[in-house]
Amino acid sequence: MEDKKFTIGQKVKLVAQPPYVKTAEPMPILRPPNVVRLGEEGIVLDRRPGGYWGVRFEKGAFLLDSQYIEAVDRQDAPPSPLQSN
Repeated sequence: MEDKKFTIGQKVKLVAQPPYVKTAEPMPILRPPNVVRLGEEGIVLDRRPGGYWGVRFEKGAFLLDSQYIEAVDRQDAPPSPLQSN
């Protein structure tokens, strides 16, 4: 399994639905997976032990393994005037 690297503050999106999600609280609790929608974007908060990333989504912060998230491509941003066509 590939261990993806992200930076704090980077935008990521959920690309696969985990069987459950764990809150990023001091005393984490398990939540149903539909608390975060497939394709929903969030912000990386931190790196946690065990290969987890803390990610802030609309409904809260959750701990996710890197296999469930990927960096958001900035290709949808308007092209820079310096880029040639």
